[in-house]
Amino acid sequence: MPLSEHEQRLLEQMERALYAEDPKFASSLRSSGPRSGSRRAAAFGVLAALAGVALLVGGAATSIILLGVLGFLVMLAGTYAVIRSLKAAPEAAATGTGKNAKQGKAAKAPRTGFMDRLDERNRKRREGDGA
Repeated sequence: MPLSEHEQRLLEQMERALYAEDPKFASSLRSSGPRSGSRRAAAFGVLAALAGVALLVGGAATSIILLGVLGFLVMLAGTYAVIRSLKAAPEAAATGTGKNAKQGKAAKAPRTGFMDRLDERNRKRREGDGA
């Protein structure tokens, strides 16, 4: 379903605002899309998983244990390849790649843990009650 003219204008306006606010991030999003290599790896993983299932069923049907174990291993490797390729594509698109992404992470303030937040909340309550 295509976007209306009003929606297209809003989208373009949002893109310009993003680029004006953080041009480095906007350019990293524009340049990094789903890579064809990750798509190829996902397709290969799906085919390997299907071949593994076929080998597993064939091994069970013919009572050849080695064939069933081989089918399971092929199926496991194919599933791992699919998961890894699908996991890599969104991370690259969301965070950017290279040194700039690592530097941006290091520049942010360290996150506090759950217990630290609870302690801070309790301290604020005690100070509020005592005042």
